[in-house]
Amino acid sequence: MGVSPEDIAALVEPSLSSSGLHLWDIEMTRDTLRIFIDVDGGIDLDSLSSAARGVIAPILDAHPDLTPEGSFHLEVSSPGIERKLRRPEHFDRYVGTEIALKTRLEISGSRRHRGILVAAGPDGVRLEAGSPPVEMLFEYDDIDWARTVASWNTTTKPHSTVSTEAKETAQ
Repeated sequence: MGVSPEDIAALVEPSLSSSGLHLWDIEMTRDTLRIFIDVDGGIDLDSLSSAARGVIAPILDAHPDLTPEGSFHLEVSSPGIERKLRRPEHFDRYVGTEIALKTRLEISGSRRHRGILVAAGPDGVRLEAGSPPVEMLFEYDDIDWARTVASWNTTTKPHSTVSTEAKETAQ
């Protein structure tokens, strides 16, 4: 019997929830089990470590039949600043923010789209992109991947203290 991320989620999600944590996603490879968790306001390293050692590992140890066969690496992580969006509730949480997505087939001449997520429903999402803004509908089954987009302020400070010599040495 193959182990699925859904099997693992069914095991660990209730305990994570009772600890105030949210199961974000699970990824499995041949020898690695990655569990992404979050908490309102963001998660810190101490909380990740406590969840890994105090909640997740004991559950997996008690259910060896529902873990990857043989030895495997357990990684417990935050979903990151540019997090993957896979489930409708992921999209719903980020309505009003910028996302990027790639579709399985071309839609409006492209497979890659980026814009403001204006709505997320049970069947798909609406994205507003372009200038002038155009609203596009994407069904979940048509989306290959999607993620949030972090906005980085790339402007430099007007009175930088880094000398020209230090800049040349760094290059």
